Amino acid sequence: MNFVWPDLLWLLALLPALVALYLWLLLRRKKLTVRYASLSLVKQALGKGPGWRRHVPPLLLLLALATLLVATARPLAVVTLPSQQETIILAMDVSGSMRATDVHPSRIVAAQEAAKSFVKELPRTVRVGIVSFAGTAAVVQPPTQSREDIFAAIDRFQLQRATAIGSGIVLSLATLFPDDGIDLSQITGQRSMPPGPGEKPKKEFTPVPPGSYGSGAIILLTDGQRTTGPDPLDAAKMAADRGVKVYTVGIGTKDGEIIGFEGWSMRVRLDEDTLKSISNLTRAEYFYAGTAADLKKVYESLSTRLVVEKKETEISGLFAAAAALLVVVAAGLSVAWFGRVL
Repeated sequence: MNFVWPDLLWLLALLPALVALYLWLLLRRKKLTVRYASLSLVKQALGKGPGWRRHVPPLLLLLALATLLVATARPLAVVTLPSQQETIILAMDVSGSMRATDVHPSRIVAAQEAAKSFVKELPRTVRVGIVSFAGTAAVVQPPTQSREDIFAAIDRFQLQRATAIGSGIVLSLATLFPDDGIDLSQITGQRSMPPGPGEKPKKEFTPVPPGSYGSGAIILLTDGQRTTGPDPLDAAKMAADRGVKVYTVGIGTKDGEIIGFEGWSMRVRLDEDTLKSISNLTRAEYFYAGTAADLKKVYESLSTRLVVEKKETEISGLFAAAAALLVVVAAGLSVAWFGRVL
């Protein structure tokens, strides 16, 4: 456990002094009792003494004070809390290599089924957008809470040539931040034009710490290497500067496979190094899925991570509440046993 103000823990050194004061008061009371001429008459008048019970309320008060002193140091603990994720962008590779059958029944079918299962597990309050990429990238479903629209968009995937991983990331960012004026010229091939009369100028962009954006995330799935489009690491840097985590999923065999498409053939390999670099830059994680079952497990894991998250949180309030409870119990026992509050 960590503390915001650990120096205040030195106040706990006062507790032994309070224990010593309590023992001194008990000893003083005992000496006063001995002054009576006949101790037997005193015992007869008082009846049976309280015994060990008289020490319980003061002990509980001491524990309450210790708990309050710990609370003043503002303790921190790693706790599991509901995630604040509001929008998830699924950026999915639809290049021709996704027709490979090393992942049964094929990479694209396995990816579609796993993606739909993943969406089903998310809370209905989470919006999901779908970006597909091959030689270029396209938003096939803007962020929505309608699961039916999301499933329909996933089923409409059409395989195309080339793999522009960077384009998929950049367009996913533009979908998450539609008002930020993200430059899409590298994707569309058109030059970025200055704002015309009456148009709002682009907002000045200020980078934030990587992984700090808590309202959205990108899940990137691909089976190959980038063959066109912007550099994926440059795109990952754009995501990191906006605090967006990009979780990367590599699907297919690590050695690659020779596939044919429209009269040509080539060996497609998974560029794990790049995918790991993307996730590391954005403070996310990389997952490898060599089979359809692996891919399903990856999405199940991601679903759990995006629904709840572990973070270091101040728990001073819990310590203060525990101290208050100890005080109430001490007072209650004192009234029940001795007819007075301590």
